[in-house]
Amino acid sequence: MEFVQFEIPGPSRRVGVIEGDIVRDLTARDPKFNYLYDVLQTAFDARRPLTEFVRSLLAEDSIPTLSRQLLFQGSPGRNEPFVHPPLDHPDQRRVLITGTGLTHLGSMESRDQMHAAQKEEHSGPSVAAERAATSPQTDSARMFEFGVQGGKPQPGERGTAPEWFYKGDGGILRGHRGALEIPAFALDGGEEPEIVGCYIIDPSGRPRRLGFALGNEWSDHATEAINYLYLAPSKLRTCSIGPTLNTDWDFQDAALCCTVEREGRTIYDSGELRTGEKWMCHLLRNLEDHHFKYAQHRRPGDIHLHFFGTSKLSHKTRNWRFRAGDEIRIESPCFSEALVNHVVGGSRAGEGPILVAPA
Repeated sequence: MEFVQFEIPGPSRRVGVIEGDIVRDLTARDPKFNYLYDVLQTAFDARRPLTEFVRSLLAEDSIPTLSRQLLFQGSPGRNEPFVHPPLDHPDQRRVLITGTGLTHLGSMESRDQMHAAQKEEHSGPSVAAERAATSPQTDSARMFEFGVQGGKPQPGERGTAPEWFYKGDGGILRGHRGALEIPAFALDGGEEPEIVGCYIIDPSGRPRRLGFALGNEWSDHATEAINYLYLAPSKLRTCSIGPTLNTDWDFQDAALCCTVEREGRTIYDSGELRTGEKWMCHLLRNLEDHHFKYAQHRRPGDIHLHFFGTSKLSHKTRNWRFRAGDEIRIESPCFSEALVNHVVGGSRAGEGPILVAPA
């Protein structure tokens, strides 16, 4: 089942389910379903799994539909239907956006090239894994080695903790065809095509995985490249997920592709990227365990969106910087629609020093 959150100018926000070339409008069935969060809370109250509960609603033939093509062509800010992120919260402060890096068999090499004093020629994932396991040269390589050695624990055991970072709350979240900002203080933008885990904490405090979405984690790799300790601030900016939330993908193996277009011309094409446990040094359950082991990450009603990393970045392969108007497209056959965003310049409020006034 693939969920979508969307808006029709005038009526309200709405929740839909993708069925072939149409979107079935759950909000027309129950007007209180303005967010997928509302559907979830109703399913919890009924003590029924989400997809089972929604299928019971879809059994009614009278639920209105709209064209999938028309919906996904729309953009925010225009007088036309458009798509929101597939999971968020009425209170954006109740959304925690986080991620893990150095999870993929190709990611260590990309990071190592960014941070090592001497760059090495490209070698395949198996060579990267072997080098990390035998002669780590940087902290990035050492962290990757930890994952290779302990990221896939036996059932009932706790594995090695991955790299973890905070990105922001729901205020930085953008949906399909939303704008990704380059802050005035940033050195560059940077695409990160990833899979995003979508979670809610149920009334008992237990994390519940709803499914997965495509994501663009959008960072500043030029700042990060100065020193790897700048990784944390390089993440603090907008990101996007969507357009749909897929409840059925098993997180084993998926192909991704990312392209960047400027003025109608493709200036970057990642080629085929692979993601999922088959291509990672951590199990999904190990990554989830180390995120949700913290009590503050298990507050009932909170939404968690977690980026699981990528194997390739454009940063070290290009001689240009992102600029306003660039269009980034991320797609995968595991999701019915591509995630498309455009780049904009951010507010100039952060261009100069921020002066703090006494209370």
